[in-house]
Amino acid sequence: MDARLRERYSRQILFRPIGQEGQERLRHASAAIVGCGALGSALAGLLVRAGIGRLRIIDRDFVEPSNLQRQTLFEEADAQELLPKAVAAERRLRSINSDVEVQSVVGDLTPGNAEELLHDSAVLLDGTDNFETRLLINDFAVKKSVPWIYAAVVSSHGLTMPIYPGESACLACLIEDGDANEDGATKRANEPTCDTVGVLGPAAGAIASMEAALAIKILVGKSEARNARLIALDVWTARFQSLRVPRREDCRACGERRFSYLEGEAQPRLTMCGRDSVQIHERRRRLDLTALGQNLGAAGSQVRQNDFLLRLEVPPYELTVFADGRAIIKGTRDPSVARSIYARYLGA
Repeated sequence: MDARLRERYSRQILFRPIGQEGQERLRHASAAIVGCGALGSALAGLLVRAGIGRLRIIDRDFVEPSNLQRQTLFEEADAQELLPKAVAAERRLRSINSDVEVQSVVGDLTPGNAEELLHDSAVLLDGTDNFETRLLINDFAVKKSVPWIYAAVVSSHGLTMPIYPGESACLACLIEDGDANEDGATKRANEPTCDTVGVLGPAAGAIASMEAALAIKILVGKSEARNARLIALDVWTARFQSLRVPRREDCRACGERRFSYLEGEAQPRLTMCGRDSVQIHERRRRLDLTALGQNLGAAGSQVRQNDFLLRLEVPPYELTVFADGRAIIKGTRDPSVARSIYARYLGA
């Protein structure tokens, strides 16, 4: 390590559990963050500042004004330009630490691309907002024996848990019933979300900090599976809990090794995406956004677009379309209405 890098990371190197050897390991390490909202953006900033070697950010969404209260990598200009979160995050992170290789992926993590996007990362990190994607990550991690860290935050509280496949409990051990099946997603559909009960930025920051610390421990070789615990905290009431989660022999994933999410058996083509929004998946379809914008504009529609997405105002709805065929229809929770709007403007 040259003198410039020793100076940059000097305070972290002075921390004895890391030291210069740990900093070197971190400099050659890689991680993937799935989701770049409140958790993912704070987590990405911490890891890039810590000097990780490569970071891949996977996110399907774009920056909106309501994100700025808690999603620390983004600025007002990002929302005004309708930038995808992954792209805005990459730009900001490169300006924070040009030594880190930052890769942005605009899109969903799916059973079809999980191998491509996750196979070369030493740790997988949760910045998502739904259990279907988390269970997909869990399936991949358990099958490939890659450590990952589950995290979630809503309102003033959050939780996180490191998962060491084959050694500690996995996410399915924690959240699926003993006779677990894919109906679990339906059971969780009515749980509170950031769009229904809100979220405090400090709660996201606290959980992201714990997740980052766990990731660094894994990447410098100082983590121990026997110490894996579920950590829960509430920044408003100052309550903190640490619980040991036992592995279950009847666990669908790590016990019976049934990877239904990874095999595509449990991934929906329509997903609810926050309050009054539906996301439609059309991954086999590629769209020419420039041509689409010209056609819609010629027909009198109000269109805004950039290199990554197109937004169409269809009062009382708002249609945001991505080049991979995905679309987010805002203003309804009815999949049939969303499908109708999609078909009307993009074709069946």
